[in-house]
Amino acid sequence: MISNFKNKTAVLTGAGSGFGLECARIGARLGMKLVLADVQQDALDAAAAEMQAAGSEVLAMRVDVSRADQMESLGAAALARFGAPHFVFNNAGVGAGGLVWENSVKDWEWVLGVNLMGVVHGVRVFTPMMLDAAKADPGYQGHIVNTASMAGLLNAPNMGIYNVSKHAVVALSETLYQDLALVTDQIGASVLCPFFVPTGITQSHRNRPDELKTHGNKPTQSQLIGQAMSDKAVSSGKVTAAQVAQLVFDAIAANRFYIYSHPKSIGSVQTRLDDVLLARNPTDPFAHKPELGVELRKALRA
Repeated sequence: MISNFKNKTAVLTGAGSGFGLECARIGARLGMKLVLADVQQDALDAAAAEMQAAGSEVLAMRVDVSRADQMESLGAAALARFGAPHFVFNNAGVGAGGLVWENSVKDWEWVLGVNLMGVVHGVRVFTPMMLDAAKADPGYQGHIVNTASMAGLLNAPNMGIYNVSKHAVVALSETLYQDLALVTDQIGASVLCPFFVPTGITQSHRNRPDELKTHGNKPTQSQLIGQAMSDKAVSSGKVTAAQVAQLVFDAIAANRFYIYSHPKSIGSVQTRLDDVLLARNPTDPFAHKPELGVELRKALRA
């Protein structure tokens, strides 16, 4: 159980918007030292200025989390400035949709690079530092939070590339939890599985690196439909990013592993797990809203 956050250090990726920014705001209110990383310089600068104005000591670095070398530099800078962090929020993520065979190699490299390898690098770079700190100080307590998604527990159609990345983050996080338990009682782990929450994720393409853009290729019909559906679902979300950030801090304090923004959506996870256990074919994801399925099939077959 972690109850005191004051003067503790937190590393946050994707800190310029969405959950990362809201977690940083809570961290600032709690008197934490903050290491903020984001790929979007203007958003990062604004976040850093806001947290400093709130009284936090801040180290801000522009980082592409998919790049091992940049994440290693972030780790070295954080260690030099504040020592080993107590909290790591591997939160940076991008969204992408479309029929799974229509995603280009560059689409896969971009989404898996950020959503999966970004978390891998965060775990790889910061966990050893945290373990060293725990060995040196019996009073040290740490916690790692990886942002996955309900798409890490479900497989909605027309967003396969995103589903694959988030399932991998859930698997990585569950394994991290078990691996940490083998070697220490001082460091915990959680996985955040939000449903549709208004953040900047549907506009992720604003930060797609040039070398991973599919130049000259227009988005396919399924990708345009996927974008429109996610825009609508995310923008109509009733739970705010700030509320989800509070859930994250509550989960850290309670040492709770699974963090859900929409507990009611767990019913769909139960259905999927029943499919697996009973070896029955995957249930129609639109069974509860058949009109959505009709609309999507019609659009894709047009």
